[in-house]
Amino acid sequence: MKFSVAVEYALHGLIYMAGLEENKSIRIQDMSRFQGISESYLSKTYAKLAKAGIISSAAGAKGGYRLSRPAEQISFWDVIEAIEGKEPLFRCEELRCKSISVNIDALPEEYTNTPCLISRVMHDAENEMKRYLSGKNIGWLYDQVFNRKFSPEEKERALRWFREHSN
Repeated sequence: MKFSVAVEYALHGLIYMAGLEENKSIRIQDMSRFQGISESYLSKTYAKLAKAGIISSAAGAKGGYRLSRPAEQISFWDVIEAIEGKEPLFRCEELRCKSISVNIDALPEEYTNTPCLISRVMHDAENEMKRYLSGKNIGWLYDQVFNRKFSPEEKERALRWFREHSN
């Protein structure tokens, strides 16, 4: 399993959007320059976040992107689903019923009335990951990065840059 780099781009961008002053937004050009990443790729990523209602865009010279709801209400899992889609990570093909050793017309009840054990394990694992990532949100991430990891100088430098480049 592998999440696309767009998930990382999205999470990093959302940290900084969480620090924007109220009713301010950041242009895609400025965010891509700040992060040193492709503007076109970031634009596609933000379009997915906007479609999912995580961020909103404002058009025009004063336009840009901002969070559409409080940072504490945007989980890592929300971001992952917005970027990667909602399809399950594992899809069971019911191979246990297709084996040469199985008589398809006389399948035991355990084959027809219960999910495949492999499928159950994989879905349980995905649900655990979903539970964990749903418990982490952008507000928590902002606090961890800006109030615990960054030095006061780093924090001020980043926030100043965004104040100067927000609309």
